[in-house]
Amino acid sequence: MNEILEKLINDYPVLSGNKEKIAAACELIIDCYKNGGILLCCGNGGSAADCEHIVGELMKGFRLERKPADSAFERLQEGLPAISLSAHTGLLTAFCNDRDPAYAFAQQVYAYGKNRKALLLALSTSGNSGNVVNAVKTAKALGIKSIAITGEKGGALLNEADVCINLPAGETYRVQELTVPVYHALCAAAEEYFFGE
Repeated sequence: MNEILEKLINDYPVLSGNKEKIAAACELIIDCYKNGGILLCCGNGGSAADCEHIVGELMKGFRLERKPADSAFERLQEGLPAISLSAHTGLLTAFCNDRDPAYAFAQQVYAYGKNRKALLLALSTSGNSGNVVNAVKTAKALGIKSIAITGEKGGALLNEADVCINLPAGETYRVQELTVPVYHALCAAAEEYFFGE
């Protein structure tokens, strides 16, 4: 993990002030998976697309091959369980039609996380997206830890999330540009821990 974080900071010196928070987020992700948990990701717009990207890096080989030990599964790869809460169109539209749209992610956190080991990764460039904040609050009420990745001010997520990586940028697209290398480092660190030699 240390080598991955050092490379991240070397490649993106602007993130040096976030190094401890990124390391803490890595520890939460590894702890979740060590205990048989699942990572839940949520965000809107570009952050929703980032959630899909994160799930793709975790659920199959990212930088490593991850071959299953059992030859019956030789065409598959070992995965780290992750779900993008933004991806369930039928559920999201049904819930938003029937209930309060601001709680669409919270509903999924409640259903997936109740009585199950889970970790929430919440992306919001402002840190104030209502549906993301409500998901974090629901996670907290269930005893589920949360990581937030936001812009420099952190918004409401700065105080709600267990770890808030408030990136040193204000404009949405600049925050998004820094978000990608951060979550790539998080995914690489988890993969290295479980599948590295």
